[in-house]
Amino acid sequence: MQSLFNRFLDTTSEYLAHRKGLLPGVGLLLVMVNFILQLTPMGGFFIEANVLLHLGIILAILGFMLAWAL
Repeated sequence: MQSLFNRFLDTTSEYLAHRKGLLPGVGLLLVMVNFILQLTPMGGFFIEANVLLHLGIILAILGFMLAWAL
C-alpha cells in the first residue's frame, strides 16, 4: 500500500512540475463557476454553502504552494 502511494506521489509531482499553473487555474475556474451559479435562480445546499468557492480557494492555494516548492 505504501509503495502504491509513493508511486502516486512521484507520478503526480512529476506531472505537476511541468504544469505549475494547472492547480491555481483550476481553482480560479471553480471560483468563477461558483460566481456564475450564484447568479442563477437555482438553489440548494451546494450553492448556498459556496462549496465550489471554498474548494477553488483551497486548490489555488495548494497549487501556489506546490508550484513554489517544485
